[in-house]
Amino acid sequence: MDWHRSDYLLSDDKARLDLDSIVAMLRTSYWAKDRPRQVMERAIRHSVCFGLYHRGRQVGFARGVTDQATFTWVCDVIIHADHRGQGLGKWMMQCLLDHPDLQTVSHHLRTEDAHGLYERFGFKRVEAMRRSTRA
Repeated sequence: MDWHRSDYLLSDDKARLDLDSIVAMLRTSYWAKDRPRQVMERAIRHSVCFGLYHRGRQVGFARGVTDQATFTWVCDVIIHADHRGQGLGKWMMQCLLDHPDLQTVSHHLRTEDAHGLYERFGFKRVEAMRRSTRA
C-alpha cells in the first residue's frame, strides 16, 4: 500500500526500503544505536514495514511485529532529523495503525521520550515485564 502527502510517500513495500538509510537513522536513536545491520535485515524480513520517502530518498521508518490476530508490537518508529516537526510521525503512526495486516486485538510499544505522541493514539502506560539476553 502507498500513501501520499505533499512531497512524501509512505509505503509498506519492502522492496523500496533502503537498509543503509534505516540503519543510519536508527544509529541516532537511544534504543537501536548499537543494533547490527544483520539484525535489522532479519527484523525487516519478519515485520510489516513502513518506509517514508521524500523525493525518492528514505527519511523515515517504522515496523509492526505481529501475529496478525492478537497483538502488534510497534517499533523502530523514526523520522530523519531534517524532516521532523511536520507531523510525519503522526501520519506514519496513523497509517500503521490502520494497516489491514495490523488490525489486532492489542498494540504495544515501548518509549522513553515520546509518550505524548503515542497517547494521542490511545496508548496507555502500563507495567510490563521483560526478559532479554542483552542489557
